[in-house]
Amino acid sequence: MSEYILEIENLTKDFPGVRALENVSLKVKKGEIHSLCGENGAGKSTLMSCISGVYPTGTYEGKVFFKGHEANYHSVKDSEKEGLAIIHQELALSPYLSIYENIFLGHMETQFGIINWNKYIKESKSYLNTVGLAEPPETIVSKLGVGKQQLVEIARALSKKTELLILDEPTSSLNDDESEKLLNLILEFKRQGITSVIISHKLTEVLKVADTVTILRDGQSINTYDVKGDNLTEQMIIKDMVGRNLTQRFPERKSAPGETVMEVKNWNVYHPDYHDIKVVDNVSFYLRKGEILAFCGPMGAGRTELMMSIFGKSYGYRSEGKLRINGKEYNFHNPHAAIDSGLGYISEDRKTLGLILIQDIKTNITHSRLGKISRFGVINKQDEILEAEHYRKELNIRTPSINQYVRNLSGGNQQKVVVSKTLFADPDILIVDEPTRGIDVGAKTEIYGILNDMIAAGKSIIMVSSELPEALGMADRIYVMNEGKIKGELSKEEATQEKIMHLALVG
Repeated sequence: MSEYILEIENLTKDFPGVRALENVSLKVKKGEIHSLCGENGAGKSTLMSCISGVYPTGTYEGKVFFKGHEANYHSVKDSEKEGLAIIHQELALSPYLSIYENIFLGHMETQFGIINWNKYIKESKSYLNTVGLAEPPETIVSKLGVGKQQLVEIARALSKKTELLILDEPTSSLNDDESEKLLNLILEFKRQGITSVIISHKLTEVLKVADTVTILRDGQSINTYDVKGDNLTEQMIIKDMVGRNLTQRFPERKSAPGETVMEVKNWNVYHPDYHDIKVVDNVSFYLRKGEILAFCGPMGAGRTELMMSIFGKSYGYRSEGKLRINGKEYNFHNPHAAIDSGLGYISEDRKTLGLILIQDIKTNITHSRLGKISRFGVINKQDEILEAEHYRKELNIRTPSINQYVRNLSGGNQQKVVVSKTLFADPDILIVDEPTRGIDVGAKTEIYGILNDMIAAGKSIIMVSSELPEALGMADRIYVMNEGKIKGELSKEEATQEKIMHLALVG
């Protein structure tokens, strides 16, 4: 009997106008943790979708063997029946159903057409206990945070007697504590004999839990390493991912902040549903010209809510306080007013709030400021194409055409479209919320370079980041938030990860 639970031989997958995978081969041993690394667009998610039946047999060339026999999956249900489960980066839970209903959704048994609900409530408790989730099974999923929803997804996979668990960017939306718990859970699964394949851009996490690592680049398998046997390092992974050494993760920038361009005083934001609860509590801060100002803090600290409320009251039942830009007081009632006044915003949730997935790249880029390419209400199609092509080349958006639907792009290229859209609006002050979430190290470096170019052009940037190395590597100053309040301020020279965590937790 083969020691490998999964074998892929010369797998090739084409989409209209682009080859996503070309002769990819890899092997995963039973009971190991195998990591798949590569830049956005390298083909990682596409490969896992071929393996799990998201893309059925016949839509790709090559062979997939699972548990020693050739897999011919025509849907995800086929692979799940054999013990293979995939958890995608965008969670696939029904937000209005309970935890236990989500766990057993699609594979509940009935007797005379009747579901024994009490049986499934009871059974769900054992799976929730396994993944370390203490919430009552009857809890509606939409009431849970992202980290807990991730655990519900894993519990659902376990309920299907999974032998191979594929996790696509499992920690991209989690804070440090939640990430640590999830990684420990995957290690526990390994002790129980469950094999895991993890797609991740967080190389420190990869090296912490993985036994073997396979690198994809431009749709091809480049190398497979034994983490311990090959003394694998982050730099070795990065070199194979991007085809070159990335010696400087955070591009150098001369910092010379000028006068204050934005000032927020005594800012309060109230919860959209529970109107008496303050989500942001009496926050004051300032931003200088030519400065990158970072906001750090744990998940739920109120950073995103603060920024959305400033950007045209995009969050909250109501917000109050004073906002001054270049000495003039503003009270934006909608995002359009904020954009017209030179304020830009890049959301942490690019797919829901940043992009129109069913439209093409050029439409997504130009719709933020249609007045720039229209006259008397009529869009100049030639100008639209020229502007979109300019940003496609400038930001190196990997696509065969600007007419490509945004939903077909990788996460990193989608993020570049979001940035392009915001740059097209030409803001003087840009708020970027988790600008590099879920994208690879190469794309991160490109995004950092774009932000630095904006600063060199005299713009100012507010960056919300959960990645402390990113904040430390890019920011001139850092505000630390928790529980809706600013707990402290640090200059670039005095800031360390330890000081940031101390301010967040102690104040």
